[in-house]
Amino acid sequence: MARSHQTVRRKSNWTVEQRYQFIEFRLYWAGNINRSDIIDVFGISKQQASNDLANYIEGRKSNLSYDKRLRTYVRGKNFRPRFMEPDASDFFSQLQAVDQGLLQEDRSWVTPLPSYGSPPTPVRGVNPATLRDVVAAIRTSQGAHVLYQSFSRPEPNWRWIEPHSLAFDGFRWHARAFCLIDNVFKDFLLSRIIDIDGFDDSTTSIEDDHAWNSVVVLKIGPHPDLSDAQKHVIGLDYGMEDGVTQIKVRKAMLYYALKRLGLDTDPAARRPQDQQIVLLNRDEVLGTKESSV
Repeated sequence: MARSHQTVRRKSNWTVEQRYQFIEFRLYWAGNINRSDIIDVFGISKQQASNDLANYIEGRKSNLSYDKRLRTYVRGKNFRPRFMEPDASDFFSQLQAVDQGLLQEDRSWVTPLPSYGSPPTPVRGVNPATLRDVVAAIRTSQGAHVLYQSFSRPEPNWRWIEPHSLAFDGFRWHARAFCLIDNVFKDFLLSRIIDIDGFDDSTTSIEDDHAWNSVVVLKIGPHPDLSDAQKHVIGLDYGMEDGVTQIKVRKAMLYYALKRLGLDTDPAARRPQDQQIVLLNRDEVLGTKESSV
């Protein structure tokens, strides 16, 4: 009984901390917060929201002050967040989630939402039942008997695969799995799995997939034929230090990473103004690419 009470208390404390994160998120990005903001996002009572603000202010009085004219709490000049680390990617991810319909606008921590646009992403026809069964196989360490439409075969064929992870290449979702026909780990597009008619214990595990567990470091720099001013701009775009930025990627995902960055072809094949970046450790990295089936 004591353990159960302790678990509930820890969960409650984590929920309060999440609301403190939200307070700081709003103060940092919007510059103000009200009790109603906390109520709208978390669905708690007015009293609880008031308590949250009062308790937060008690320990961090310099972070916010009440503006009687605006009738709202505003970010203090000496604002120092304690419960969140300001990160542009958090802000952008919420914009994308709202734009793609994955998050309701009134549940977003970003408000008011700025006007936002992005290139359309083609809809990938992943069957929910297929995803459910593949995830179940991953969780229970089972192989799945799937009817798969390979790009290289005119007709789909049945095969046993042993999935251990999901992977996203920027456009499509894959199951990373061991193929018992080809005796190798591969990426299987979820949209090409037409049917699943059985499961069995896996003969392999995620630890056996060396490409999945190996990390490749991409050293990216500005194209050498750009002007110094252009190189400086590209350095800002990619957060480069001394003309270099390093990107870590699983060896199994290297093919997709190079393709998405436009580094899968000879940099001389495009104008420097179009290519913009080059792979500085190209000889070291190439030769380890993998592709889907």
